[in-house]
Amino acid sequence: MSGSHDVAAWVERTLGHRPQDVALFTRALTHGSRGDDHYQRLEFLGDRVLGVIMATWLYELFPEEPEGKLSRRFNALVSRETCAEVGRTLGVGGQVILGKQARDDGAADSDNVLGDVVEALIGALYLESGLGSATAFIRRAWSDRLNRGDQAPQHPKSTLQEWAAAHDKRPPVYQLKGRSGPHHAPRFIVDVEIKGVGTASAEGLSKQEAETAAARALLEKLT
Repeated sequence: MSGSHDVAAWVERTLGHRPQDVALFTRALTHGSRGDDHYQRLEFLGDRVLGVIMATWLYELFPEEPEGKLSRRFNALVSRETCAEVGRTLGVGGQVILGKQARDDGAADSDNVLGDVVEALIGALYLESGLGSATAFIRRAWSDRLNRGDQAPQHPKSTLQEWAAAHDKRPPVYQLKGRSGPHHAPRFIVDVEIKGVGTASAEGLSKQEAETAAARALLEKLT
């Protein structure tokens, strides 16, 4: 677990804000697998703060666009995948405080965990420093994603699931086939199968990463 000095330094470097209450930001980085003092309430708040800031920004930036087009842009930009992508860019995975099992299961690279932590950090920033600081951070962190139009970045697992649905096939099934390497640097091997269509296998530094790589490999075979 990171010390308070490390957390403070990382928050200042990453969010552009020197934390007064380091415990608040430590909570934003702490997963439920580490006990009761975790990020979920801050994530609840940060999700709403992100929504207000993003909606305001899009309203200002695209004065000619109708509500439907703004909604599509908004949904893509606040999606779990985009929040997780922002989290990866910021190096959030290396800061998340996880229980041992969650870490072994690859939670540090999970879209759900990374997306939630980014929202929790926004919640903490808003509580301590107000809407102005949260707005400055979000505009900086999301700026290069803003002009991608209204498409959310598609995660290979979501794309594979959609492919299966579009072709009237059963959803993909992932299976952990093996684990190798030393405890501090394990490698996970995962198979994915769409019944009656095909299978693919891949490995990664976490179960999540191996599943993503396997989904990508099967998609390449199919398309």
